[in-house]
Amino acid sequence: MPEIAVKICGLTRPADVQAVAQAGAAYAGFVFFGKSPRNLSVADARALALTAPPGLCKVALVVDADDATLDAILADVPLDMLQLHGHESPWRVAEVRARYGLPVMKAIGIADAQDLAQIDAYGDVADQLLIDAKPPKGADLPGGNGLSFDWRLLQGRKYWQRPWMLAGGLTPDTVAQAVGLTGVRQVDVSSGVESAPGIKDATLIADFVTAAQGTPAVPRLANPN
Repeated sequence: MPEIAVKICGLTRPADVQAVAQAGAAYAGFVFFGKSPRNLSVADARALALTAPPGLCKVALVVDADDATLDAILADVPLDMLQLHGHESPWRVAEVRARYGLPVMKAIGIADAQDLAQIDAYGDVADQLLIDAKPPKGADLPGGNGLSFDWRLLQGRKYWQRPWMLAGGLTPDTVAQAVGLTGVRQVDVSSGVESAPGIKDATLIADFVTAAQGTPAVPRLANPN
């Protein structure tokens, strides 16, 4: 069975990029959304992306971004994929994919079974799908809220037209269960590997990748103090 591909999103420091690469993750996510504690300027994102080793897929997360915003990002930041995490319509997803010539991942928020119906429409136009927990009403962030949904909603589905990724409330302690319940082959995490909002923890990143890929993490020693 192929290895689980892991995406670590919301990287803000060069050390984060190196931790992601060393842990064996497949994707590194950079956030361009002003309300997020993980938001990056174009200049900072460029600096981080340039530290990524070959083979690590660099993903830009944007929220309802217009062409001018995407033009500015892509003019300076070497990226491999765009992640649309807002209310983009299937038409807009197709437009972005055609305009920029990069693979596009569309995030879809799930709270109950009714939300699954929209997945097929996006599966026709996106290269990948990100199945995430729907944010609560009034939330400032479309993702990265540390919330999960009932993964049993995805049980027994063989699945959609495109590769897909599971997100929403995953941690090193829960990701193996999520993989087992859903059969997903790709997982995404942001807040679940942080010591504080926007601050990634290299040990948690390594533990998450290890847990996702099915090998028990090495127990951490208790603090002797």
